[in-house]
Order: sequence, then structure tokens, then C-alpha cells
Amino acid sequence: MNVLLIGSGGREHALAWKIAASPLLGRLYAAPGNPGIAEEAEIVALNAADNDAVVAFCRENSVDLVVVGPEAPLVAGLVDALDDAGIAAFGPTSAAAQLEGSKGFTKDLCAEYSIPTGAYERFNNAPKAKAYVRAQGAPIVIKADGLAAGKGVTVAMTLDEALAAIDDCFEGAFGDAGAEVVAEAFLDGEEASFFCLCDGETALPLTSAQDHKRVGDGDTGPNTGGMGAYSPAPVMTPEMVERTMREIIEPTLRGMKARGMPFKGVLYAGLMITDKGPELIEYNVRFGDPECQVMMMRLKDDILLLMKAAADGTLSTMSARWHDDVALTVVMAANGYPGAYTKGTPIKGIAEADAVEGAKVFHAGTALSDGRLTANGGRVLNVSAMAKDVAGARDRAYQAVDRISWPDGFCRRDIGWRALDR
Repeated sequence: MNVLLIGSGGREHALAWKIAASPLLGRLYAAPGNPGIAEEAEIVALNAADNDAVVAFCRENSVDLVVVGPEAPLVAGLVDALDDAGIAAFGPTSAAAQLEGSKGFTKDLCAEYSIPTGAYERFNNAPKAKAYVRAQGAPIVIKADGLAAGKGVTVAMTLDEALAAIDDCFEGAFGDAGAEVVAEAFLDGEEASFFCLCDGETALPLTSAQDHKRVGDGDTGPNTGGMGAYSPAPVMTPEMVERTMREIIEPTLRGMKARGMPFKGVLYAGLMITDKGPELIEYNVRFGDPECQVMMMRLKDDILLLMKAAADGTLSTMSARWHDDVALTVVMAANGYPGAYTKGTPIKGIAEADAVEGAKVFHAGTALSDGRLTANGGRVLNVSAMAKDVAGARDRAYQAVDRISWPDGFCRRDIGWRALDR
């Protein structure tokens, strides 16, 4: 099978690394890719945001499957264009991608199909949103309705924070994504990420992970795209997985099919495990980042075979097996992230970090400049490792981190703390 992978981050490097190990693989192309992905795939000069150009490339190069990594091309209809051209794709159509592309769409689906989630209201202007927030009080969660690169959510612990978050949305801090706002109840519990492959009819449970969203140790500071993760998440017991499938995932698949937009691809449920059980915080319609990195390390089976089955509608014949070992990843980010940061700073020591037993460094935001590896984003490296338990995986990951020379970067030093505190 010839495969085209769309994306340039750590998630896509992890997918490229795993796809490259498949005996089914012919040629692996990637666009736009990064220096890490280039070690696994042929980087092609292709504008991945141009659906017609992607279709033309696939036809010219006999591509059998397109794997879409990030959410933006999914919401923009890349899979629709590929479907129309008769080219298999791993990912949802634009209509189905509304599960991530519109927070309000997902909350309305939850209300219609009795999927457990926080109480909410939708607003298209600031005065009404502020009146609702004042009536509800804090803590409360304010979300930009659309795609905001993981930064459109404010968990407001005070009324002032909530009002400021509403202003941010309606004053353009998140562009068009903030044209509508969802205000929802604060859920108290432990967060977990849960993933399923879907083919429109069948949901195949994968595994769980736990992300670390806030920038600072002890879960302090602003939310980010994710500063580290580990898998599996201890809070996702077999009973909790069964309830999540029955109460959240399966009703979602039924509801999407009933709406004429069956969901195919990977469904990522961001959960809060409360006293009542699992409740949905939000859906993403692609692998999480950095959760994908730890999942690909633990997956025993051929990811390409599973993705093709999701695209072809044959998931009911598939299973997914996992290594018992724990995988953990530490995100190294540019100083200043998630605020302003500098690009182009030099990075050394990747080979030395990869030499740590059980370790693998995935490139998230890197570039080559005159043959030197440099930082090219906010989240730059995902330093990952596997071991028998969380403590062992953490120790190996930080051993690898400490072999990397990048004075202009930083990381959290407490990834995995919840599991270690249990």
C-alpha cells in the first residue's frame, strides 16, 4: 500500500514511525512533514491545505490510503474531496468532523442522545454570555466554539476570569473560532483521554492516556496543547472503559449515523471521571498530541491494517493489542510557550537521547537550517520512553531529556504525577 500522511507534528512523526513498520507498506509520503518524519517517509512538496492538489498527487503516485493527522484539513473537507475521487482516507468527512470543529454541535448531540456531559448554553454575543455566567457563578468553563489550536478553552475559577474569557472570544483572540461561545458547567474529577477507531458502524476501543494540559509543574499556569502524557491511564479501569463505550461512544456513533454523517476515523473522547462516572468534556476527531506518541509505542498491532479497516468499513473483524508496559512522553517547548516564543534556536543531542533504553524522540516543531536542527514551533520535541511502570518510564524519559542540549527550551518535570500519587 502506498500511503500519504498529512501533517507536520509529533503526532504525525509517531504515526509515520509506526506506519513505516507495517509489512503492508509500499511507499510512505508525507506533507509537509518535519525532519523526524523525513527519517521514515519521503517528504513531498505539496500544499496539504489544497484539497485538489492532494487528490492530484494521490492519483499521480498511486496512493492507496491518505492518513490525515491534524484536525484543520478534516474540518476543511479533505476527506470529502478524497471520497469524491475514490481515494481511501483515514478520517471523518467535514460534516462528521463537526464533533471537534464545533463545541456547540457536540453539546447539542449529547443533549439529544443523553450522553453524560456538563450542563451548557451557547451564545453568539457577549452580553448574553456574561449574564448567564453571572447567574451560574464560578468555577465555570468558557469555550470558543470553533478550532483554536487547543487554546480556546478557559477553566475559569473566578467570575472575572470567565468574563475576560468571553471578551477574548468575542474580541477576536481566536479568530472566527470565537464567533460563538459555549459556557458549560465545571466538572470535578480526574481527566482521561480515551480513543476508538470507527468505521461508521463499529467502534473498536483502543486504549487510554492522560494528558497534562497546563504549562507548569503541579498543573499550574495557562492551558497548552499538551505538555506530556502517559498510557494507560489508571483511572480508566475495565469498568470505566465499558461504561464509556456504552454511555458515550456508542450513542455518539448512532447519533452521527442518524444525522446522515457517519463517523469514520479515530474518535478521541476527552473525559472527566466524576463521582457519577465518565462524563464527556469534548471530542477530537484525530489522535491526540502528545497522546498519540505514547499510544503508538504501546500498540502491538499493525496501525496501517487498522486504519485501512476503518476506512473500508471492516473494523468488526479487527482487534487491537497493547504492550503491558507504560509509555510516557515529555514535551519540550520553546521558552515563552504558550505565549510568544522564538523560532530558529539550535538543538543538539537527539541521537544521544534516542540511545537511552526504551526511549524515542519524536519531532513536533523542528526544522533543518544549514544542516542544523532548530526549533520551529511552540511544542518542539516529544521525548518518550517505555518501561514496566510509570516511574520507570518517567525516569527513562527524563534521562533522555537531560541528554538534549537546547538552552532555549523547557519542559515540565512532573509528567505522570497523578499515577505516581495514586
